[in-house]
Amino acid sequence: MSAPVLTAVAWPYANGPRHIGHVSGFGVPSDVFSRYMRMSGHQVLMVSGTDEHGTPISVQADKEGLSTRELADKYNRVIAEDLQGLGLSYDLFTRTTTGNHYRVVQDLFSALWKNGYVTPKTQMGAISPSTGRTLPDRYIEGTCPICGYDGARGDQCDNCGNQLDPADLKNPRSRINGETPKFVETEHLFLDLPAFAETLGSWLSTRTEWRPNVLKFSQNLLGDMRPRAITRDLDWGVPVPLDGWRDAPMKRFYVWFDAVIGYLSASVEWARRSGDPDAWKQFWTDPSAQGYYFMGKDNIVFHSLIWPSLLLGQNGAGDRGGEPGRFGTLNLPTEVVSSEYLTMSGSKFSTSRGTVIYVRDFLKEFGPDTLRYFISVAGPENQDTDFTWDEFVRRSNFELANEWGNLVNRSVSMAHKNVGAIPRPTAPTAADEQLKAQVRAAFDTVGANLRRSRFKAAATEAMRVVGAANKYLSDEEPWKRKDDPERRDTILHTALQVVSDANTLLTPFLPHSAQKVHEALGGTGVWAAQPEIREVDDLDVPDRGYPVLTGDYAGEAAKWESVDIEVGRPLAKPSPLFAKLDAELGENGPEWAPIVT
Repeated sequence: MSAPVLTAVAWPYANGPRHIGHVSGFGVPSDVFSRYMRMSGHQVLMVSGTDEHGTPISVQADKEGLSTRELADKYNRVIAEDLQGLGLSYDLFTRTTTGNHYRVVQDLFSALWKNGYVTPKTQMGAISPSTGRTLPDRYIEGTCPICGYDGARGDQCDNCGNQLDPADLKNPRSRINGETPKFVETEHLFLDLPAFAETLGSWLSTRTEWRPNVLKFSQNLLGDMRPRAITRDLDWGVPVPLDGWRDAPMKRFYVWFDAVIGYLSASVEWARRSGDPDAWKQFWTDPSAQGYYFMGKDNIVFHSLIWPSLLLGQNGAGDRGGEPGRFGTLNLPTEVVSSEYLTMSGSKFSTSRGTVIYVRDFLKEFGPDTLRYFISVAGPENQDTDFTWDEFVRRSNFELANEWGNLVNRSVSMAHKNVGAIPRPTAPTAADEQLKAQVRAAFDTVGANLRRSRFKAAATEAMRVVGAANKYLSDEEPWKRKDDPERRDTILHTALQVVSDANTLLTPFLPHSAQKVHEALGGTGVWAAQPEIREVDDLDVPDRGYPVLTGDYAGEAAKWESVDIEVGRPLAKPSPLFAKLDAELGENGPEWAPIVT
């Protein structure tokens, strides 16, 4: 039996709609992977939600004239709609302001506290002089005291990768309004990260199949691990379940601490909603289960070092031991799958800087599969990649419309015109058998790449099969076989079989168009299931509801195998699979995201 697979997807921050830079890191790669794993027979649990605590939510709420909860409610729904439109097949996309999440966070913290991995400590905290509000580490920028980089954040320098404290920065300034923060003495709870260094080092040494950039970055940070605050002076967040802290109006868990625990709390919520409250355990405590975490590179440290530390502390398995907490012994990540940045004209996508293409605008004009394909085959998998409209148009027109769409259209059209159904093959030739064998072999090649999150290689191999099929049709010229209908039908049957198999290979990347191809081949029912938004009640807080993203994926027909097409199945005249884009789009961009020269 195939091992259960947890797909843990980074939590988008609920302070605005998502842009295509966001979904290139956490969204599309995680869904391509999950769809393949389901098709391969694995039971998959894909979870995430909106990250809704912390000062940035309060800051944005002030800008929009809303309360923090009103703002979180607004963008939780907007983001869920964006991700549904993209076809991201979450088993549960929830949020961090649920009663369930609060309880799971507090229970995991209690295990850390009991095992001695959390200690109180006084530090200098940053305050905004003009508002009196706490400034979170990431909202303070300055010069790194280690490497001299001027854009270092208060928690980490993206240039050298070292952990920082805001008070360490030279010339610190608020990212909100540019003012110099005021530092005051305050007491916080600290996670004793050095108490996990030896165990983490041993564990990381076994992660030989991780992407090299992720593994090297994580190992380089081991020597600089310092105690890290897990609380903040603010009133918007998960309360601390300790005497003297529980009722403090301005002490809450720091947003980074509660957000990573969301993977576990979302799994518990999914199980509770499924009718089997213990169902989450097969993905978290079964030693054979695999857990894959997807995010952008700015989140590596939280997933490769801090989250494993929290898990080890809960398990009582850090350097100083302990006893497992309420959740038992939880699995550490199998792999942290981090993407680099998708950039635009060399700059990181940024809403605040106006360098942005919103997902919903993109979907409205171009649909989901063109974006999914571009991110998969040309996205920032191993290095920063620049998004250009010219490259988007080229990929869409020449690969999706001319190659794949044309193969489907002409194969089905000729069979419909000449036979009206899937024709019967007779006396296949070596050319026929060679093409079919090539496509069958691609299942292993594409599948192996998808299993390793090598999406570019997988998509490229699938399209290579499509190119071979187009060449086969051009060489065999079935349209010239009017005097030899048996040979014509054999060629068309071969082409349709390859279309069916290639559609399976492309389904993880192109689930929406894969459904259309399934139907064009005479298929019925759901081939590639899509997520839906459901309105639910909070399981623990009365009179509070919210939308979740979920779906019924077990009943979809798509399986990772070659299936013989059914001779005689009626075929209708097909519609174009992908519309060709105007070349002018590549030169100027759309009106809502023009190219600025």
